Amino acid sequence: MSPRQRLCIVVPAFNEAQALPALQARIAAVLDTLDLDGRVLYVDDGSRDDTWQVMTALAEADPRVSAIRLSRNFGKELALTAGLDHADADAVVVLDADGQDPPELIPAFVAKWREGFDVVYGTRLARDGESWLKKLTAAAFYRVMARLSSTPVPRDTGDFRLLSRRALDALGKLRERHRFMKGLFAWVGFRQCAIPYHRQARLAGRSKFSYWRLWNFALEGITSFSTVPLRVATYVGLLTSLLAFAFGVWIVLKTLLWGDPVAGYPSLMVVILFLGGIQLMALGILGEYLGRLYDEAKQRPLYLVDEWRPARTD
Repeated sequence: MSPRQRLCIVVPAFNEAQALPALQARIAAVLDTLDLDGRVLYVDDGSRDDTWQVMTALAEADPRVSAIRLSRNFGKELALTAGLDHADADAVVVLDADGQDPPELIPAFVAKWREGFDVVYGTRLARDGESWLKKLTAAAFYRVMARLSSTPVPRDTGDFRLLSRRALDALGKLRERHRFMKGLFAWVGFRQCAIPYHRQARLAGRSKFSYWRLWNFALEGITSFSTVPLRVATYVGLLTSLLAFAFGVWIVLKTLLWGDPVAGYPSLMVVILFLGGIQLMALGILGEYLGRLYDEAKQRPLYLVDEWRPARTD
């Protein structure tokens, strides 16, 4: 007889002590219905509350649960990377710790995987418990990414997905420091399909992503998978130079034809401030990409593990 297929559910968490017990109960109920060897791997991303104590308690209560504690808070993308690196299974499901993505959808993911798909991702039809501004900015971000990136990142899709073993191995070869996981999931390619679902409100606690962090996350995604901002800066600089040259020619001709009664101060300041603003914007864009090259050149580890609690064998 062939060995049972193995499935690992990776759950990165930061200050989610209140949500994890209810989430684990739902995951356990789903694993009980699947005809495979299911496991759960929690990753504590340097939480400051009782998240690690809750994870160890869950591991004590259920032999299918293991947990990793990182040495500090590295951010969700790197915590997720740590979980994927330690997942030893034929397929892996990525699940947020807040309970907004339903574990009850995992059997549908597994069914698609068994049909031959390497990446099965959930596409959000609705997003409960989020403000209209967050929904609007999220929708705008995915549409901007679709315009700027040559890698087709699925719209309205988070990290909730299943990866086959070969997709996971391919992802493991990508070791860049600035990680936009939604883009990396799409970049590896292979056969992919979407399953639409209704995203629920959080089980407990509050979101760790403020609008400022979401803005920086959007910059991370755009600069990781597109050089269009650099090209735009080049075109804006070229257009500005042409306009400045044309304006200079006009000033010379006007002076030769009608003389120059010494033009006013306001127009001069407008031109100076406009050109200065364009230059600073271009320097800022260059700085974003240069900073990423600096981080890559240092070649530091993506994360450090403080404690590893493997699943029990009983």
